[in-house]
Amino acid sequence: MIWNTIWLALQAIRRNLLRSFLTVLGIVIGVAAVITMVTLGNGATQSISNQIANLGSNLLLVMPRREMRPGAVSAKPFDIRDVEAIQDQISALKAVAPLVEGSVTAVYGPKNWSTSVVGTTNDYFITANWKFALGRSFSESELRSGKSVCVIGDTIRRELFAGKDPVGSSLRIKNFSGEIVGVLRGKGQGGMGRDQDDTIVMPLRTVQRRVTGNQDINMMMLSVKDGVLSEDVVKQLNLLLRERRRIVAGKNDDFDVLDTKEIAQTLSGATKTLTGLLGAVAAVSLLVGGIGIMNIMLVSVTERTREIGTRLAVGALENEVLLQFMVEAVTLASVGGLIGIALATALSLMLTKMMNVPYAFNLGINLLSFFFSAAIGIIFGFMPARRAAKLNPIDALRHE
Repeated sequence: MIWNTIWLALQAIRRNLLRSFLTVLGIVIGVAAVITMVTLGNGATQSISNQIANLGSNLLLVMPRREMRPGAVSAKPFDIRDVEAIQDQISALKAVAPLVEGSVTAVYGPKNWSTSVVGTTNDYFITANWKFALGRSFSESELRSGKSVCVIGDTIRRELFAGKDPVGSSLRIKNFSGEIVGVLRGKGQGGMGRDQDDTIVMPLRTVQRRVTGNQDINMMMLSVKDGVLSEDVVKQLNLLLRERRRIVAGKNDDFDVLDTKEIAQTLSGATKTLTGLLGAVAAVSLLVGGIGIMNIMLVSVTERTREIGTRLAVGALENEVLLQFMVEAVTLASVGGLIGIALATALSLMLTKMMNVPYAFNLGINLLSFFFSAAIGIIFGFMPARRAAKLNPIDALRHE
């Protein structure tokens, strides 16, 4: 008897396919919106985590503070003695890399490419988590003497050397030439849409003498040893730099120490909150879809009053009529949920590709959306089903 009731419900849906599809459209849109928003949010969170990880593990960035107020004077830059003091006095650090950077035009044969040059030491490859695709890092003699040698990123290799092995070739940078000794493995796009592979790395003294023209150090990248709390290192670093920069008690620091782990957690937390908010807003359309199902089911009860009266008159039980209309409502909502999941998958794949973020499939949100859509069918289908089951057979047969 139960299977017969279910069969009658499916037959009723089949008789009005267009109306049934329009009925579940709200559920389809609601489920698709929720899953798509959550998938994009998870992809964005994963993208942020990947970009921070590409910068380096347990990484601290130390920079002179820049005042944004009109007429304000920015803090003085660091120098090599600050780097040496940090290396000597803070034992919890795995590597300390000084950085200076400038914009240059690199030329090889008839080709040229505008890029940035970074002056640093071999610790930079550790702190920034760089791996070598070809060649080697700098030798100690090259670093001490400031020799014109360079390591290039994958973008430079592609644009100037058409992907060929450039190790041993000479690259002209500004008014001097530098021998290529290594090629970095590609990282791809970084924070703020910056191409991390569009870079040339040279010894610190080379860039200071031939590009920037001074001994200033604009930034330091510090890699904390595994198992050491970065908060403790930051405290030691603040004390050391305040002492070296002669900052008296009560005065604010004239430098900033950024912990990439904290930045990653803050950004990921903000993205997850925004994802939850967007998912909640999208879920409202599921309620709208449920109201649509209830309205159509009430219309269906009115249209089929004589049919219901006939079934009750020949011995059908109220529970069987109730089950029939409940099955119709749940089937409509469940089919809408399945279509919504399929649509969300297609939209998510397309949008993540357009936004250049990973596709982060979440089985939990897909199952939750499906079961929630089925629950919507039960909740909003109960009143029309109960109304049909409570009809008086005689009054129903008299209905015009």
